[in-house]
Amino acid sequence: MRSLPRRAALAAAVASALVASVVVLAVRPAASAVDPVRIMPLGDSITGSPGCWRALLWNRLQNAGQTNIDFVGTQAPQGCGVPYDGDGEGHGGALVTAVADQNQLPGWLAATRPHIVLMHFGTNDVWSARPVDVILAAYSKLVDQMRASDPTMRVLVAQIIPMAASACAECPQRVTALNAAIPGWAAGKSTAQSPIVVVDQWTGFNTATDTGDGVHPNDAGNVKISDRWFPALSAAITGSTTPPTTSPTTPRSTPPTTPPTTPPTTPPTTTTPPRSDPVTTAPAGTACAVTYRIVNSWPGGFQGEVSVRNSGTAAISRWTVRFRFANQLITQSWSATVVQSGLDVTATNASWNGSLAPAASTTFGFIANWTGSNPVPTPTCTPA
Repeated sequence: MRSLPRRAALAAAVASALVASVVVLAVRPAASAVDPVRIMPLGDSITGSPGCWRALLWNRLQNAGQTNIDFVGTQAPQGCGVPYDGDGEGHGGALVTAVADQNQLPGWLAATRPHIVLMHFGTNDVWSARPVDVILAAYSKLVDQMRASDPTMRVLVAQIIPMAASACAECPQRVTALNAAIPGWAAGKSTAQSPIVVVDQWTGFNTATDTGDGVHPNDAGNVKISDRWFPALSAAITGSTTPPTTSPTTPRSTPPTTPPTTPPTTPPTTTTPPRSDPVTTAPAGTACAVTYRIVNSWPGGFQGEVSVRNSGTAAISRWTVRFRFANQLITQSWSATVVQSGLDVTATNASWNGSLAPAASTTFGFIANWTGSNPVPTPTCTPA
C-alpha cells in the first residue's frame, strides 16, 4: 500500500509450508506441443511485494499435475525462498480505479496475452474511500479490456481480504460493502464465452492472525489465499464450465475481524434441489460432529457458520447437515449446497470438502434474515 509499511519477505515460512504440503517441481513446465495456459495474477501489493501466495499456488498446481501453465506479467519475479514462476501484475500502491482510468491494462495484456486473470484488486481504492460503484465500474472496464485481448478470457475475481489498519477506521466496513456487491456485479457481467468466477478470500480471513499489519497477508494468510484460489483456478485451467464460486481448502475457522453494521447487499441466490444420492448405510467407524455459530449479526440479519468434523475412526467421503430454524431465512450460502424448505435446512458438502480424514474438519457459511428473534438451532450431521 502507498501509505502502509512494505511487508517483509516470507521466504522461510513459505518454504516450510511448501515442504509440508506440496512437492516443489521445476519452475517452468516442460516443452509441450500444446501452448501453456497463461495466467496473469493482477492486483496491488497483496498480489506483488512479493505476493508469496503465488509461490504456494504455482507449486500446488504443479503437484496436482497441471504443469502446462505459465504465470505471466510485466513485473519481475520476487523471492519467496522456493522455485516458482513469479511473473505477475502486482503493482504496490495501485488503485484499480487508476489502472482503469489510465488504460494501463491493455499494454500489460498485449505484452503477456493471458488466458486467465486472477484479480485481487481494490484494497487501495477502499483505503482511498472510492465508492463501491466506482470500483465496480473500474472492474467492468478492465474485464472489457481483457475480452478485447481474448474474447474467451476467464476471469477470477476475489472478494478481497479484510482490513484492520489503525489509520483507516472506515476501511473494514468499506471492504464489507465492496465484497457484498461483487457477486451481483459478476453475475451481470459474466458470459458463457468469458465467465467470471467470484472467489471468496474474505470469509474466515482474520487480520489479527493472517496479516502482519492489518492489511498485508503473513505466512498463514498466504496459505489461505492460495488455498482459496486453487479449486477455481484448477477448474479454469481445465476449461470447466462450472468452477466453484468459492475456493477454500482449509477450514473457515476464523470470522472476519469486523462485523458488518448493515446487511450485505448481495441479492439472494437461487438454491438448487438436494442431490439425489442413493441412500446408503455409513461404513463402520464413520461419524461426524457439527457445531453452529453466529459470526456476525445486524438488525434483521446475520452471518452463520457451521463446522463439520470427522469424529469417527474412519475417513468419510461426504456429509449432510440438517437443522430447523425458528424464523430465519437463508439468502446466500457458500462451501456447501444449502437448501431451505420452510424452516428445515439441509446442507450437503461441496465437491472439494466432502472427504474428511479422522479428526479433520471443514466449514460452510451463509447469510440469513430473521424476524422477532434469532435462536441457535441444534444441527445434526450424517456421514457417508
